[in-house]
Amino acid sequence: MLAKFFVSLLNFSPAIKRATWKWWYQRLAHRGRDTGWSFMNYGFTPLNGSPKLELSPEDEQDRLFIQLYDYAASQTPMEGLSVLEVGSGRGGGASFVTRYHHPSEMTGLDYSQSAIELSRQLHKNVPNLQFIQGDAESLPFEDNTFDAVINVESSHCYGNMGAFVKEVARVLKPGGYFSWVALRERDMLAETKLAFNIPNLTPIHNESITTEVIQALDNIHERKMAMIAENVPKAIQSAFMDFAGVKDSQIYNAFQEGNAIYLARTFQKVTL
Repeated sequence: MLAKFFVSLLNFSPAIKRATWKWWYQRLAHRGRDTGWSFMNYGFTPLNGSPKLELSPEDEQDRLFIQLYDYAASQTPMEGLSVLEVGSGRGGGASFVTRYHHPSEMTGLDYSQSAIELSRQLHKNVPNLQFIQGDAESLPFEDNTFDAVINVESSHCYGNMGAFVKEVARVLKPGGYFSWVALRERDMLAETKLAFNIPNLTPIHNESITTEVIQALDNIHERKMAMIAENVPKAIQSAFMDFAGVKDSQIYNAFQEGNAIYLARTFQKVTL
């Protein structure tokens, strides 16, 4: 029952969805604090022929999760620029982007104060990286602040996707870039397309990466199951398995059957 409840959150009313996801992520931030676990995405396995991402030995265990961030970050210029991640979770993605894509400054923003505190603890030794608490639908920044914004597997939690996209457009500098990757149920595609219909955001990249995500879920299955067994109470393990997208979970099966799609889109802010 609880597992079905979390899957249904993709289509819940905005107020209930926001409140419930906040509770869930606050709970997650308190789980596995001592494990070094700093990623919560589904991962990404490049198709055959793609060059292998070079990682330092300490990052190798998180390769599949990192590859999704690298895919998203590689859609936009970042070196020497000011970058914002909206929905930074436990901070692993923002840390990777800072260390490998070399922005002049990197800001990770998350709705969960517990996640922000954990991120500051886990990544305190990474230069040019800061974490702040804030709302994706009301970003706490001045207009024209960032050169690039990334949003990785977070927007399914938002009550108002359109408000979020408008906020991204507002805080981006003219000419700035917005890279977004996320899962959507097939019957939400029209609604999602409408949310991106902002006059000063021009689409420059649009792709489905469902196949690459499924491959990563297959490759990381055993590790996720072990982490769930070690860190999650039995009463909510079923829900957590759906949240994590392990094999035969409702979300995993939805990807396999084509009822859910993993989308990747990039936009550039233009002056009207």
